[in-house]
Amino acid sequence: MKRYALEKLVAWSRRKDGQRKPLLVGGARQVGKTWLMRELARTAYKKEAYVNFVENPEAAKAFAGTLHVRDIMDILSVRSGTDITPGDTLLILDEIQESERALNALKFLRENAPQYHIVAAGSLLGVALRKRRMSFPVGQVEFFHLHPLGFCEFLEGIGREKLAAHLLERRTSVIDALSETYERHLKQYLCVGGMPEAVAAFAATGDTEAARAAHRGILTSYEADFFKYTEPANIMRIRAVWESLPRQLAGENKKFTYRGIAEGARGRDYDGAIEWLQTCGLIHKVRRTTKPALPLKAYLDDSAFKLYMLDCGLMGTMAGLDTATVLEGDALFSEFKGALTEQYALQALMLNEDLPVGYWANPTGAAEVDFIIQHGGQNIPMEVKSGTNLKSKSLAAYRAKFSQHTAVRSSLAHFGEKDGLLSIPLYALEQLTAYLK
Repeated sequence: MKRYALEKLVAWSRRKDGQRKPLLVGGARQVGKTWLMRELARTAYKKEAYVNFVENPEAAKAFAGTLHVRDIMDILSVRSGTDITPGDTLLILDEIQESERALNALKFLRENAPQYHIVAAGSLLGVALRKRRMSFPVGQVEFFHLHPLGFCEFLEGIGREKLAAHLLERRTSVIDALSETYERHLKQYLCVGGMPEAVAAFAATGDTEAARAAHRGILTSYEADFFKYTEPANIMRIRAVWESLPRQLAGENKKFTYRGIAEGARGRDYDGAIEWLQTCGLIHKVRRTTKPALPLKAYLDDSAFKLYMLDCGLMGTMAGLDTATVLEGDALFSEFKGALTEQYALQALMLNEDLPVGYWANPTGAAEVDFIIQHGGQNIPMEVKSGTNLKSKSLAAYRAKFSQHTAVRSSLAHFGEKDGLLSIPLYALEQLTAYLK
């Protein structure tokens, strides 16, 4: 299965010694971090030295006592079964959160052994850092966050490489001519999502129910993490927040409310649970702005926000949406009050690196714009429309209030631009910043 992130990791591997920091790959469980690191080894190196601190806890002894580069590499060579040599070997330290000394040794190796190529990953690393109050080699590692597969990667995964290429090359006339084909596959993606196991199951069978079975296994493993990585007093609160997300996003205003968790719920009781889910990479928090000034992040309000899930496929399974129904006609875009469509849009925006995202609502809540993104020195409003219903009073109100020329509307309509309003089909949304340029 092709992952576009691999190109960025290969570019990292080609940097000169001293310019290449150890790479720490982050992301939620089961988004494919281990596969990506091992694929990098297969692609760009002669040898792979793989060490998993959960499966091989004895490997942590390489970092015990006084640190010496030769001792570390000799011990890890034995533990991995591979002779580690500079330049041609990728050293992979998986589940590194299990060894604080290994994590902090990345700083030592960066300073004293820059000739070695080192990549690490840790499931729930952020949670482990908080829970155990672990120290961290600040400034001595480079970060890369891996998301679920985007729509283009999904197309490649199911053997529709040409369709993905047209989107990546932004061939608008070809894309418009094939709109029905793209819409059909987008419906599949909204049901299957981008978790690698689910995409592989669908690619092998063509059955969305096979993907749903994969979803259920993933969701069960996430719930097991609630018990394993948090204090007993917080488990029920985390589960309550997590289970409320589909119905909250499908609410009339889609804004997260504590009363949507339970009657009488208060922020001080559940903010820690929200932060825990964020740290795990299981949710995205999009905050409101009533004054969309620059920089956008400085004007986002912590007291009003929306919570999106990691993946639209997981969300559909949690919500119990029937795939047989939603794959037919326009039901997928109208069912659940368009919540899946907005969830998908947020995932597409997340694939545009370093793109600040918020949403706008006026003080009375009578008008609301789905997303505000900061790009090219301006805040750009974006409306996401289910189907081809293009009416948007809120977007018009926003543009009039803030004299905003550039705006984006994403729907099932074709490409277009009129009076500064850029229309981009939902299935082309991953290339948003390229179109804005």
